[in-house]
Amino acid sequence: MRTLTRRQARRIALTAMGFARSRPAPDTRRDVRHLRRVLDTIDIVQLDSVNVLARAHELPFWSRLGPHDRQSRDAWLWRSREAFEGWIHVASVTSVDVWPLLHHRRARTRTSSGVQQLLADAPGYLDAVFDEVATNGPTSVQDLTDPGRRTGPWWGNPRGKVALDHLATRGDLAVHDRTSQFVTVYDLTERVIPANVRDQDPPCWDAAVQHLLHRAVRAHGIGTAADLADHHRLKTRDARPALRHLVGCSDVEEVRVDGWGGEPVYLDPEVTRSRTFPARTLLSPFDPLVWNRDRAERLFDFRYRIEIYVPAAERVHGYYVLPFLLGEDLAARVDLKADRHTGRLLVQGAFVEPGADAVVVSRELAAELTELGTWLQVPDIEVARHGDLATELRRSLP
Repeated sequence: MRTLTRRQARRIALTAMGFARSRPAPDTRRDVRHLRRVLDTIDIVQLDSVNVLARAHELPFWSRLGPHDRQSRDAWLWRSREAFEGWIHVASVTSVDVWPLLHHRRARTRTSSGVQQLLADAPGYLDAVFDEVATNGPTSVQDLTDPGRRTGPWWGNPRGKVALDHLATRGDLAVHDRTSQFVTVYDLTERVIPANVRDQDPPCWDAAVQHLLHRAVRAHGIGTAADLADHHRLKTRDARPALRHLVGCSDVEEVRVDGWGGEPVYLDPEVTRSRTFPARTLLSPFDPLVWNRDRAERLFDFRYRIEIYVPAAERVHGYYVLPFLLGEDLAARVDLKADRHTGRLLVQGAFVEPGADAVVVSRELAAELTELGTWLQVPDIEVARHGDLATELRRSLP
């Protein structure tokens, strides 16, 4: 059994995730082929409603493509029917080819306490919501005749949203689209998922898990059973025998990685390991390269925690902190906010990682922030004094 160094493992992961390729040239029009390549590479795009900088699904495309048309990207993601939204790696979008592989998850949908309460309080409500969607077509919670009482921001958790989410989770409905305000629009599954996909006989549970893990290995390049199970939020106990099966079929290679302990590590035998990385990009907190914080620490020696839910006085780095990938290293982290009313990109904190050259990092980060701010239509960059990179970054900006 081969033993890889941590650097080799890191390079494999970066190559698999598309960071051995340069972004398209500035004068290249990004089209559906570029969008498709990103989704094919990372396999899953995670969703999140926080919009302090940009929606979570936007940034993985930015990281690999640079500036591109945001409306066209969303139209392709939700309306091309090449992809679908569901509970995949939490709420996310993936290729429609995955729909049959998640049949068992939909079939095993549990009736949550909220749904149980809804059924007790309004026994016919779930069927009424389904019938309304069937009759009216694409429907959001605010389109329902009786959406229920709003309980918080983004429609909170009124009974209409509970019903629509439950019907979608078990496969009776599917996500038709997202509005410009990121409100979910549902329709009958038969009107969203293409017939050639919907009519496929789903594989048995064991085979489905094997297929899902094979996709995870291809996307990440390398990982432990827990790392790879996390891709589709499978249980590690289900992943281990499936990975052993894939090793036996030579679809996956079992290796060891220095410093990762005795846990088996699984490698895509077809992945190439680049030696050069032109990457210079900010990463979403929900980018597949770093969404598994333990794996990110093992690969990059980068301890990363999102502090959105931490009280402001207790935050170490800030509210919405993005890692900065430079070459093959996570060289810095910045707390960013898009102030759309004033057209400013606010750098509320900037921190260099140990061992990185602050002058080089600040110069490259300044270039990245300039491009990102222009793309997000907040071109004026303002750097606060928080963080050990802030002063040097301010000097590097035009």
